[in-house]
Amino acid sequence: MPFEHYIQSGGKRLRCGYTTGTCAALAAAGAARLLLGGRAPESVTLTTPGGLPVTAAPRYCRMAGETACCAVEKDGGDDIDATHGALIEARVERAAQPGVVIDGGPGVGRVTKPGLEQPVGAAAINRVPRRMIEQAVRAVCDALNWDGGLRVTICVPEGAALAKKTFNPQLGIEGGISILGTSGIVEPMSMQALIDTVALSLRQARAQGAARVLLTPGNYGVDFLREQGLDAAGAPVVKCSNFIGDALDEAAALGFADVLLVGHIGKLAKLAGGVMNTHSRYADCRTELLCAHAAVCGASQKTCAALLDAATTDACIALLDEAGLRAPVLDSLLRAVERHLVRRAAGAYRVGAVLFSNEYGLLGRTASAAEMLTEWKGKKQ
Repeated sequence: MPFEHYIQSGGKRLRCGYTTGTCAALAAAGAARLLLGGRAPESVTLTTPGGLPVTAAPRYCRMAGETACCAVEKDGGDDIDATHGALIEARVERAAQPGVVIDGGPGVGRVTKPGLEQPVGAAAINRVPRRMIEQAVRAVCDALNWDGGLRVTICVPEGAALAKKTFNPQLGIEGGISILGTSGIVEPMSMQALIDTVALSLRQARAQGAARVLLTPGNYGVDFLREQGLDAAGAPVVKCSNFIGDALDEAAALGFADVLLVGHIGKLAKLAGGVMNTHSRYADCRTELLCAHAAVCGASQKTCAALLDAATTDACIALLDEAGLRAPVLDSLLRAVERHLVRRAAGAYRVGAVLFSNEYGLLGRTASAAEMLTEWKGKKQ
């Protein structure tokens, strides 16, 4: 049963899909229902963190000894990626201890480098999917009056092969894919459609009289803006995905006066090298750029080598902290980011950037960003 939720993007009607995390939670609910209720469900339903209900018919739901196994097929909608059509399986068995224990099995990667969302040695099942799985299983337990413990193991039969088509090996995730998702839903990623949608959002903001705008790549940035109270700064917030250069060009064409870019360092660090499409398939120079700026700031060869080998920018920040170099390196990086932003804006507007990390919070802002925020705050008061 296809997921019938659509978005309008660039004048096109595109069907959304659901994440591997949603699939894992659906499969876990199906397996738990079979194990505790004795019957395989014809369909399983949950409400995603984004508030949308998803219903799927399991590809199979059967017992293997004392373990219930249920598999749900990944539906990417109109966003076809390496995991579209993959089976996400949950194996659920009773446990001696109360509670729901979640782990990864065959086809789910293991974290081998620090700096990722999960610790070294853990299954690459991110925080939101873990919560979704637990909630889905607990709902079944409550419905069937089960107060004992359950062990849930998420598997992906083709995960090891699929992982070779992803960036997991470079990130230090070995043996399979990651179970991901923040909203539970996959919105189609047609490149031109996304660029057109960003342009439309900017045109709408300008038509409503906005002279300044907050650009952010995605949901992490939106959450950070809300947490920092910046969404109340009197400027509309426009998600630009990876298409930062296109968004900056459109802002110039529309006559904005101020453009403030707010994003995770994993995205915006690339701007320090002049990379204006931050999708990993086009450029993944995050650690190289941090290493270069660290070297300029006096980092040792050992620190530079560790930065190059780091899995994530959060891991890089930890290394810079160990070397006592976080502040000078980020200052140097931000100056480079500002140079490239100013060059792209070409005098059309004032532009700045704010960098943050989910783990470390606010990391820094360019000089022009600090100037804009002070000025905007004054006008709000």
